[in-house]
Amino acid sequence: MESQLLAKSKTARKTKTVAADTAANVGYEAQLWQMADALRGSMDAAEYKHVVLGLIFLKYISDAFEEYHAKLVADRASGADPEDPDEYRALSIFWVPPEARWQHLKAQARQATIGQLVDDAMAGIERDNPALKGVLPKDYARPALDKARLGQLIDLISNIQVGDEASRAKDVLGRVYEYFLSQFASAEGKKGGEFYTPRCVVKLLVETLKPYHGRVYDPCCGSSGMFVQSVEFIRAHAKGTGNGAKAPKGTKSDISIYGQESNYTTWRLAKMNLAIRGIDGQIAHGDTFHNDRHPDLKADFILANPPFNVSDWGGDRLRDDKRWQYGAPPAGNANFAWVQHMVHHLAPTGVAGFVLANGSMSSNQSGEGEIRKNLIETGLVDCMVALPGQLFYSTQIPVCLWFLA
Repeated sequence: MESQLLAKSKTARKTKTVAADTAANVGYEAQLWQMADALRGSMDAAEYKHVVLGLIFLKYISDAFEEYHAKLVADRASGADPEDPDEYRALSIFWVPPEARWQHLKAQARQATIGQLVDDAMAGIERDNPALKGVLPKDYARPALDKARLGQLIDLISNIQVGDEASRAKDVLGRVYEYFLSQFASAEGKKGGEFYTPRCVVKLLVETLKPYHGRVYDPCCGSSGMFVQSVEFIRAHAKGTGNGAKAPKGTKSDISIYGQESNYTTWRLAKMNLAIRGIDGQIAHGDTFHNDRHPDLKADFILANPPFNVSDWGGDRLRDDKRWQYGAPPAGNANFAWVQHMVHHLAPTGVAGFVLANGSMSSNQSGEGEIRKNLIETGLVDCMVALPGQLFYSTQIPVCLWFLA
């Protein structure tokens, strides 16, 4: 791997064409990951994930802020005020208070108080940007976090530009963020599947459903990968770069995003993942079965990768729920509860694509076969697609895609 990276680096130095500066050639995600992972030490990947991704997010919004701040400083003679938060909010740029600016943190990176300074920075950004309230990690001062390693990590992230205009055009941060999410998912093994669905699976679902416009819903949205890919799909086809095909004439690239996630730390990842790309979405925190935060939603597109074969979903407390139109799902397995929850939220002309364990295509336990039969006989199931094994970090069992229309 190391030799491959060195070879890529040499090739990059030799290449001086315009093509070398396109998004397809921003290839340092793996190198950046190797360096960041080396600083992890003995920290658990699940914990380190929030340390790293929180700092990358902070660097991103600071880069975007500093770039526009410099323009406002240059325009002071014309009446511009670089310290007026409204100047930034007017352009959907997050306002970064002085204590949260990256240069301030970088200058203090080797101080013993750096953990508290980062916490203060995160708190300041949440205070001044209501959209981020309760989203950012604020536990960098905890004794268990090695402050020397934290300082080294800040120095490392200082060397990458992620939020300036050129980097945003190439989606540098999006690529780094997604790569890091996938690597953390791999490092966490089974638990990694709770917040990350492999890009190839997400892309297959999105390219099949083609969510050009309307309401897009994911009832178990993890880190928001389905939504990110939906927006990427729209942008690619609008430019004619989506498999060579443009969007149908007259199509409005206009989607509304609705999601829910039960795990609080994963919900925070989801909010940050959308925020770094400037994507607005109504992402709620809570148990989808017992506290449906979008009860009246009828979605045009539903994309999901629900957790497989969940036994402790509290189904015994929902035996007569209005969502179970095709049969009460077994209390010991949530698979067909997820299916019927999605059917319940589907608009009359809506379509859905989601991942389930292969057993969902043939299981007859506890009434599952009857539910599946009812769904098929009603004409809801368009098709099922069996996928190869070894695709997911969370399970080695083969999985399938269901498409409802």
